[in-house]
Amino acid sequence: MIVTIDGLAASGKSSVASGVARALKMPYLSSGLLYRAATWAALERGLPLDQAGPLLALLEGWQAAGQPLTLRPLAAGNQVWQGARDLTARLHTPQVDAQVSAAAQLPGVRAWVNDQLRRLQPPFVAEGRDMGTAVFPQAQAKFYLSASPRVRAERRLLERPQDLESVEAALKLRDERDARQSAPARDAVQIDTGSGTLEEIVAQVLRHLP
Repeated sequence: MIVTIDGLAASGKSSVASGVARALKMPYLSSGLLYRAATWAALERGLPLDQAGPLLALLEGWQAAGQPLTLRPLAAGNQVWQGARDLTARLHTPQVDAQVSAAAQLPGVRAWVNDQLRRLQPPFVAEGRDMGTAVFPQAQAKFYLSASPRVRAERRLLERPQDLESVEAALKLRDERDARQSAPARDAVQIDTGSGTLEEIVAQVLRHLP
């Protein structure tokens, strides 16, 4: 079984996917962490994010050297490792936030992320922007989460202290950049996560499962 949970930035995808996965006793996959890891790699090496070639060459070089970027869907949450180095804590920074949409717009980077995800064997809950459309169109259940920019900005502030107005503006800009990638699948159940507790949203998803 594959369940996809797509949606806008900070709409609660990871939290909901984790809750659903725990209820179903299966792992969840965070595609966003792989995009963040690719973005972090480009920023660390000073690579441009308006073209995929240099970044893909770096990722392929790490792969050839036996130190690939890999997603680990552990029970306690997803991690991204580069060889023996855990990068997870470095992937949620304002710098990565500001550039991850640019990386996600590059077809070559998207193909790389999708390939990493498709190598993993179901069952799982996959969350991201286009899990139910481009990556796992065969999924048995698809969901799309949204909330107002203000609600999502307030949630982001709980993760790390920033200015509310600037975070909200950044999220609106990211919505515009991600519009094509984050469109809901035609057969997705759409859920507004702006009201209701996490437990209530998870229960709503579970009620729609076949």
